[in-house]
Amino acid sequence: MPRLRFLVLVFSFGDFLRIYDVRLHLLLLLLMCLTLNMTNSFPSLSCEFASVDVSDVLGTNRLNITKTIRKFSIDHDLKPTGSEFHSGPVLHQIKHGDEVDEEGGEGSVSLKAHNFDQYSHQYPILVVNFFAPWCYWSNRLKPSWEKAAKIIRERYDPEMDGRILLAKVDCTEEGDLCRRNHIQGYPSIRIFRKGSNLREDHGRHDHESYYGDRDTESLVKTMEALVAPIAMESQRQALEHKPENATQHVKRPAPSAGGCRIEGYVRVKKVPGNLMISALSGAHSFDSKQMNLSHVISHFSFGMKVLPRVMSDVKRLLPYIGRSHDKLNGRSFINHRDVGANVTIEHYLQVVKTEVVTRRSSSEHKLIEEYEYTAHSSLSQTVYMPTAKFHFELSPMQVLITENPKSFSHFITNVCAIIGGVFTVAGILDSILHNTVRMMKKVELGKNF
Repeated sequence: MPRLRFLVLVFSFGDFLRIYDVRLHLLLLLLMCLTLNMTNSFPSLSCEFASVDVSDVLGTNRLNITKTIRKFSIDHDLKPTGSEFHSGPVLHQIKHGDEVDEEGGEGSVSLKAHNFDQYSHQYPILVVNFFAPWCYWSNRLKPSWEKAAKIIRERYDPEMDGRILLAKVDCTEEGDLCRRNHIQGYPSIRIFRKGSNLREDHGRHDHESYYGDRDTESLVKTMEALVAPIAMESQRQALEHKPENATQHVKRPAPSAGGCRIEGYVRVKKVPGNLMISALSGAHSFDSKQMNLSHVISHFSFGMKVLPRVMSDVKRLLPYIGRSHDKLNGRSFINHRDVGANVTIEHYLQVVKTEVVTRRSSSEHKLIEEYEYTAHSSLSQTVYMPTAKFHFELSPMQVLITENPKSFSHFITNVCAIIGGVFTVAGILDSILHNTVRMMKKVELGKNF
């Protein structure tokens, strides 16, 4: 009995070592990263607020990834309307003023759709605050904006001077005007230069967005920097860079179209996680009912990109491999408002690692590694801000395909075996046929006698 207990103890310790080794191996796998490649087009999401976020079950939570992601403004045909859209550096928390909104103290001009083009052509600089009355950030900006507009109006009288004007547009009343200027977040401050918002090439809007502090002092300082080169027209060449350098960190080109193409890659851990694309800003509000995250997936894959030449070489071993390498490529997920507003589009991906080992000669080995996946997609309503979600989970199973080429002597041996087999079968059939004919002849002779 003691010996049996000792044997049980030894086997249990061995099982413990094996379990520990498996856990250590799994831990090493978790520490490794996997590359997720994508090219997605969102016809109704502006590059100004488009954000790529990653999270997983280990607690990773990365917001607004920009280092490996590129954005391009696109039109309704998904064609780029210009060069890459740069979101610019992440600024400090936007400063707001402490002014109190005084009734009847409005200093900015309220614009409508019928007079917007007139004002944009009349003044060399037109700065417009696109806002929504229900928006928290719009209400925080309002006192500072109106006070700054009063100061600018006193310093640069619109009738006597006429170089700059501060205005505002209520997007709840002028929805078409705001959509025409690709306004998706509130408040959005746009800087229009005379006639720059009407161009012949594809109807692009060539103006700038303001992302700086929103207190009165900062707003007035920015407006004066915009007016400075106009005030010294005769000395423009000598001073043209100074105003630009003073405000380049708070203003950037506005998106030239209402859509955005997002391409690039992100590194994720080999654990269940999520890739989310949505509108994100720390100083803007969004109307969730107006957000449409419909998208077209041009490319979506895991791991290193496999070259077409390499993929054709792999398909020589197994014709069916690679069919799930780009399962979502070329597919469209469009919300036609059939299910209402606040629609989130979700994709559930099960990823399986596949390794292919090929040998072209006795000394050459080649390892090809790819990640295939299955995808299931759905559209659902939510009470939160609509997003496009990609839920991915790596399977614990792995597919390993190995090529073992045979030597020429092995080929000759097989050929000889096939030829010998054919002759043997032919001999057997000939013997059976010959004996059958002899038996039939004997039967006929016996009947005659």
